[in-house]
Order: sequence, then structure tokens, then C-alpha cells
Amino acid sequence: MSLLAVEGLTVRDQAGRALVDDVSFAVAAGDRAGLIGESGSGKSLTALAVTGLLPPGLSATGDIRLDGVDMIRAPEKQRTAARGPVAAIVFQEPLTALDPLMTAGRQIAGPLRRLHGLRGAALRSAIGEALAEVRLTDAERIARSYPHELSGGQRQRVAIAMALACRPRLLIADEPTTALDVTVQAEILDLLDRLVATRGTALLFITHDLPVAARVTRDTHVLRDGRIVESGPIADVIARPEHPYTRTLVDSARRFDAALERTGRD
Repeated sequence: MSLLAVEGLTVRDQAGRALVDDVSFAVAAGDRAGLIGESGSGKSLTALAVTGLLPPGLSATGDIRLDGVDMIRAPEKQRTAARGPVAAIVFQEPLTALDPLMTAGRQIAGPLRRLHGLRGAALRSAIGEALAEVRLTDAERIARSYPHELSGGQRQRVAIAMALACRPRLLIADEPTTALDVTVQAEILDLLDRLVATRGTALLFITHDLPVAARVTRDTHVLRDGRIVESGPIADVIARPEHPYTRTLVDSARRFDAALERTGRD
């Protein structure tokens, strides 16, 4: 059985308009899958539906099974229990995802206390270990800092540490590098790649950027206007795109890479 199985997922707004339309895919334990598409394609809404976190005014139909839990129809208590230990999300912009009124250390402490029952010295030690795992030096200073006192890369590492503190079997990374500069982006991608490989964690990576997805995923699903238009191994999708929209994404990435090479030569 897949760790995550999505069948015929449709997300509608209050007017009945389908924002995600008949989406189906699966993520097995230890797998690395991607959801790729431009802004408004339904990627992030799919991630929110998977974790039962759709905002008010949106409704989901179809079937979502997260480690066997029905994330559409199950009681909230069961869905809450699946968040964290089964699946955790790293959001695109940590400055808004993190609580601005809490220090980084307190925010990492939350899941450690709730899920693992840690207190006192054991909790402080675990916070330090979580920060060290995401390669944040000066852990004591970082733990005492509020989100606005940290750089974008540091905030994203704190967000990753929070998600991984739950020891999830599936990590959902929703555009985790979009707000970062190229150098920090590469560091975060390398960090995610190392952490999921070390832990054997499944990864669902959401992005608009095919080259970024190619660094950390094996299989991908291309979304356009809320529908999956192409699926397959990421290498095959890039080398031999079948859908016109996928070919547009591939061609755009190649033109961008060529422009960078020309700039480097100049």
C-alpha cells in the first residue's frame, strides 16, 4: 500500500469552480515525487488537501489516503494525528509560516514536546540537535532568535527542522527555495536531499522549476489549470516531454540555462 494515495481529487471553491480537477497520484514509502506547474496550477492546494488543511470556503472530493487515514472524511482527530508523524509540510515562505511572536527554539520545541514528550534538559538538547541537523551553527543564538532576526536561509532551515522534528514518514516541501537567492537555494536543496536520503523519508516536492525538481525527485507529475497533464520519471519528462505545456516548461528552462552560460562567458 502506498504511503500516500490520491484518487480523483477535486477541490472546488464556494462558486463550484474546480481549482484542482480529478488529480490522481501515489507516493510510496521512501519515494521522491514532484508536483510541477506554474502559479495557479493547483500544486499547493493539492498539498493542503493531502494534509486536510484546505482553507475555509474550499471543499475536496475524491479519495486521499495518508497511511490509510481518509484525509477528506475522517474525523478531525484522526487527521490531526496523521499530521506530523506521517506527513509534515515545509512551506514556501517561512517568514509567514513561522510564528513571529515565538523564538525559533520554542517553535521547534512544540512538536518535540507534543509528539515525543520531551521536557527540560532533554528538550533543550533535542532542539540543539535539530538545529545542528539542518546545519545551523551557533544553535543557542538561533534558538533564542525570532524569525525576523534570521536570514531567509536560516528561517527555511528552522522550518525544515520543525517539520523533521516530527520524524515524518513523508515530507512535503512546497516551493521551499523560491524566496531564496541562488546560492542559498542550492544549499537548501542539498540539505533536503541529504536529510531524506539519511532518514529514508518519502518526499513530495512542489515547484514551478523543472531543473530544481530534477535535483531531488525521481518521478514527477506536471499540473496545468488544476489537472495532471503528464507523469513519469523526471529524466524522461525532461528528455522527451509529450504534452505541449511540458515542452514549454522544458524549453523555458533550457533557454534560461543558455542565458546563464552566455552571461558567465561574458
